[in-house]
Amino acid sequence: METKTQTTKKTRRAVVTSKRGDKSITVQIDYRVRHPQYGKYIRRRTKLGVHDPQNLAGVGDIVDVAECRPISKTINWRLVNIVKKAVIE
Repeated sequence: METKTQTTKKTRRAVVTSKRGDKSITVQIDYRVRHPQYGKYIRRRTKLGVHDPQNLAGVGDIVDVAECRPISKTINWRLVNIVKKAVIE
């Protein structure tokens, strides 16, 4: 008898940078890494394509995203919830 093991999906907190197209957003994760030779910290970023089925997120929002099955060529993440809405001035 086969038993399925439950794998935990990766979750990340990111900022929405783009809202182009229907049901999709682009988020950016900023982090710092230490340079291997000089020891100075360098800023790096990762951009992810995220599936937003209800078009809830807007540019500047802080959101939680989770890894999922491939939805399109570039979208492998889905929107879990919106942590903080952006203040529009």
